[in-house]
Amino acid sequence: MPVWAIVLIVLAAATVVLVIVGNRLRKKQAVQQDQIEAAKQVVSMLIIDKKKMKFRDAGFQQSVMDQVPKYLRGRKMPVVKVKIGPRIMTMLCDPDVYDTVPVKAQVKAEISGIYLTGIKSVRGGKAEIPKKKSLSGRLSAKLKKAEKTVRDQSRDTADAKKKNR
Repeated sequence: MPVWAIVLIVLAAATVVLVIVGNRLRKKQAVQQDQIEAAKQVVSMLIIDKKKMKFRDAGFQQSVMDQVPKYLRGRKMPVVKVKIGPRIMTMLCDPDVYDTVPVKAQVKAEISGIYLTGIKSVRGGKAEIPKKKSLSGRLSAKLKKAEKTVRDQSRDTADAKKKNR
Protein backbone atom coordinates (compact mmCIF):
# COMPACT_ATOMS: atom_id res chain seq x y z
CA MET A 1 0.00 0.00 0.00
CA PRO A 2 1.43 3.41 -0.92
CA VAL A 3 2.42 5.88 1.78
CA TRP A 4 -0.03 8.55 0.60
CA ALA A 5 -2.94 6.12 1.05
CA ILE A 6 -1.92 5.40 4.65
CA VAL A 7 -1.61 9.13 5.36
CA LEU A 8 -5.04 9.72 3.80
CA ILE A 9 -6.63 6.99 5.96
CA VAL A 10 -5.05 8.40 9.14
CA LEU A 11 -6.26 11.93 8.28
CA ALA A 12 -9.79 10.68 7.63
CA ALA A 13 -9.83 8.80 10.96
CA ALA A 14 -8.53 11.89 12.80
CA THR A 15 -11.23 14.04 11.20
CA VAL A 16 -13.98 11.62 12.25
CA VAL A 17 -12.65 11.52 15.84
CA LEU A 18 -12.45 15.32 16.02
CA VAL A 19 -16.02 15.71 14.75
CA ILE A 20 -17.34 13.26 17.35
CA VAL A 21 -15.42 14.90 20.20
CA GLY A 22 -16.48 18.37 19.02
CA ASN A 23 -20.16 17.38 19.01
CA ARG A 24 -19.90 16.00 22.56
CA LEU A 25 -18.23 19.19 23.81
CA ARG A 26 -20.87 21.33 22.07
CA LYS A 27 -23.65 19.39 23.80
CA LYS A 28 -21.91 19.73 27.19
CA GLN A 29 -21.54 23.48 26.67
CA ALA A 30 -25.21 23.84 25.78
CA VAL A 31 -26.24 22.03 28.98
CA GLN A 32 -23.92 24.21 31.08
CA GLN A 33 -25.23 27.38 29.42
CA ASP A 34 -28.81 26.29 30.24
CA GLN A 35 -27.82 25.79 33.89
CA ILE A 36 -26.24 29.25 34.00
CA GLU A 37 -29.38 30.80 32.48
CA ALA A 38 -31.59 29.00 35.02
CA ALA A 39 -29.57 30.22 38.03
CA LYS A 40 -29.16 33.81 36.79
CA GLN A 41 -30.15 36.69 39.12
CA VAL A 42 -30.04 40.46 38.74
CA VAL A 43 -28.06 42.13 41.54
CA SER A 44 -26.99 45.70 42.24
CA MET A 45 -23.23 45.90 42.82
CA LEU A 46 -20.28 48.27 42.87
CA ILE A 47 -17.44 47.26 40.56
CA ILE A 48 -14.18 47.90 42.40
CA ASP A 49 -11.60 46.49 40.00
CA LYS A 50 -11.23 44.24 36.98
CA LYS A 51 -8.17 42.29 35.86
CA LYS A 52 -7.14 39.36 33.76
CA MET A 53 -5.16 37.15 36.10
CA LYS A 54 -4.32 33.53 36.72
CA PHE A 55 -7.10 31.64 38.45
CA ARG A 56 -4.90 30.47 41.31
CA ASP A 57 -3.75 34.07 41.98
CA ALA A 58 -7.28 35.53 41.98
CA GLY A 59 -7.94 34.72 45.64
CA PHE A 60 -10.84 32.29 45.33
CA GLN A 61 -11.75 29.99 48.22
CA GLN A 62 -10.19 26.55 48.37
CA SER A 63 -13.54 24.87 47.71
CA VAL A 64 -13.82 26.79 44.41
CA MET A 65 -10.20 25.98 43.50
CA ASP A 66 -10.86 22.26 44.02
CA GLN A 67 -13.73 22.30 41.52
CA VAL A 68 -11.71 23.91 38.73
CA PRO A 69 -9.74 21.55 36.44
CA LYS A 70 -5.98 21.65 36.93
CA TYR A 71 -5.26 22.83 33.39
CA LEU A 72 -7.39 25.96 33.96
CA ARG A 73 -5.79 27.00 37.27
CA GLY A 74 -2.74 28.51 35.59
CA ARG A 75 -4.72 30.12 32.76
CA LYS A 76 -5.46 33.86 32.76
CA MET A 77 -9.14 34.58 33.23
CA PRO A 78 -11.20 37.79 33.46
CA VAL A 79 -11.76 38.48 37.16
CA VAL A 80 -13.86 41.28 38.68
CA LYS A 81 -13.72 42.46 42.29
CA VAL A 82 -17.18 43.67 43.37
CA LYS A 83 -18.99 44.90 46.46
CA ILE A 84 -22.45 43.43 46.87
CA GLY A 85 -24.05 44.97 49.93
CA PRO A 86 -21.44 44.89 52.72
CA ARG A 87 -19.49 41.98 51.16
CA ILE A 88 -16.51 42.32 48.85
CA MET A 89 -16.28 39.36 46.48
CA THR A 90 -14.09 38.19 43.63
CA MET A 91 -16.09 36.96 40.65
CA LEU A 92 -15.30 35.40 37.31
CA CYS A 93 -16.55 37.37 34.33
CA ASP A 94 -17.78 36.28 30.93
CA PRO A 95 -15.06 37.22 28.39
CA ASP A 96 -17.65 38.90 26.15
CA VAL A 97 -18.93 41.03 29.06
CA TYR A 98 -15.47 41.87 30.47
CA ASP A 99 -14.82 44.74 28.04
CA THR A 100 -18.17 46.38 28.88
CA VAL A 101 -17.70 46.28 32.67
CA PRO A 102 -17.08 49.82 33.98
CA VAL A 103 -14.62 50.22 36.86
CA LYS A 104 -15.64 52.13 40.02
CA ALA A 105 -19.29 52.31 38.99
CA GLN A 106 -22.50 50.95 40.43
CA VAL A 107 -24.27 48.56 38.06
CA LYS A 108 -27.14 46.14 37.92
CA ALA A 109 -25.62 42.92 36.69
CA GLU A 110 -26.71 39.37 35.98
CA ILE A 111 -24.81 36.84 38.05
CA SER A 112 -24.94 33.08 38.33
CA GLY A 113 -23.07 31.94 41.42
CA ILE A 114 -19.62 33.54 41.19
CA TYR A 115 -19.95 34.09 37.43
CA LEU A 116 -20.85 37.55 36.08
CA THR A 117 -22.85 36.93 32.91
CA GLY A 118 -24.09 40.37 31.88
CA ILE A 119 -24.56 44.06 32.67
CA LYS A 120 -28.15 45.31 32.71
CA SER A 121 -27.62 48.99 33.52
CA VAL A 122 -25.02 51.42 34.83
CA ARG A 123 -25.95 54.03 37.40
CA GLY A 124 -25.59 57.51 35.97
CA GLY A 125 -26.12 56.47 32.36
CA LYS A 126 -24.12 54.29 30.04
CA ALA A 127 -20.41 54.13 30.69
CA GLU A 128 -18.27 54.71 27.62
CA ILE A 129 -16.48 51.63 26.49
CA PRO A 130 -13.16 52.41 24.86
CA LYS A 131 -12.94 50.72 21.48
CA LYS A 132 -9.85 48.67 20.94
CA LYS A 133 -7.69 49.88 18.09
CA SER A 134 -6.70 47.47 15.39
CA LEU A 135 -3.09 46.63 14.76
CA SER A 136 -2.90 49.02 11.82
CA GLY A 137 -4.49 51.78 13.95
CA ARG A 138 -1.92 51.31 16.73
CA LEU A 139 0.97 51.26 14.25
CA SER A 140 -0.23 54.41 12.48
CA ALA A 141 -0.58 56.20 15.86
CA LYS A 142 3.00 55.21 16.76
CA LEU A 143 4.22 56.41 13.38
CA LYS A 144 2.50 59.79 13.76
CA LYS A 145 3.93 60.19 17.25
CA ALA A 146 7.45 59.35 16.02
CA GLU A 147 7.12 61.81 13.11
CA LYS A 148 6.01 64.53 15.50
CA THR A 149 8.97 63.98 17.84
CA VAL A 150 11.38 64.07 14.87
CA ARG A 151 9.81 67.33 13.65
CA ASP A 152 10.01 68.85 17.12
CA GLN A 153 13.66 67.81 17.52
CA SER A 154 14.61 69.22 14.11
CA ARG A 155 12.77 72.47 14.92
CA ASP A 156 14.60 72.70 18.26
CA THR A 157 18.00 72.15 16.65
CA ALA A 158 17.20 74.78 13.98
CA ASP A 159 16.21 77.28 16.72
CA ALA A 160 19.40 76.52 18.63
CA LYS A 161 21.52 77.21 15.49
CA LYS A 162 19.77 80.56 14.95
CA LYS A 163 20.47 81.61 18.53
CA ASN A 164 24.16 80.70 18.23
CA ARG A 165 24.65 82.98 15.16
